[in-house]
Amino acid sequence: MPLYKTITFNPTTKLLIWKIEEPFDVLSKNIQLTTHCQARVDSMKSDLHRRGFMSIRHLLAYVGYTDFDLSYDQNGKPHLADGTYISISHSYIFSAIIISDYPVGIDIEKQRPKILKIAHKFTTLQEYSPLASQDAMMRKLTIVWGTKEAVYKSFAHPGISFLEHISVEDFRLEDPSTFAKIHIANRSETYDVYFQEFEGFTLVYAIAV
Repeated sequence: MPLYKTITFNPTTKLLIWKIEEPFDVLSKNIQLTTHCQARVDSMKSDLHRRGFMSIRHLLAYVGYTDFDLSYDQNGKPHLADGTYISISHSYIFSAIIISDYPVGIDIEKQRPKILKIAHKFTTLQEYSPLASQDAMMRKLTIVWGTKEAVYKSFAHPGISFLEHISVEDFRLEDPSTFAKIHIANRSETYDVYFQEFEGFTLVYAIAV
């Protein structure tokens, strides 16, 4: 079973990453789904999405939960039955979860040059002009996007604009962390943000402070 990495941030915050290598039928073994989630899987046309969905259930099992402990609210935010905070992400061959006693968000992204074309939709490009290469800019923009996605998942408020409502403190690529702020509709929150890169992917997780 390819549990790719476990990060124990502190005694109440843990992150697990799965590398999706198995076929769907192998991932389905010994996993029971709610009627709703079974219908979701059955309706998925992408085999990779179906395998990603099931790999998340294996990660849940590693930390003592099942699909029956997981529910989603009207904003699409996942919740665990015992009140522990959870966030989920899946990108191509990797999936990840983070659980904590604090509000958290997680995002995993494949590094792709396409992000250079859409960057203006979520950040101000001028601050990245000093970067030495397009590759460095792609990597940094992927971290910024992942940060905003992780914060968005945790905060879960309707109408959030990545460009207008979420700010990310500048950082260097060699740094392991930064922080982000979100403010919308008289609500605000600050997050410590951590990131790392592996196999052409970027992992970002945010923890409310």
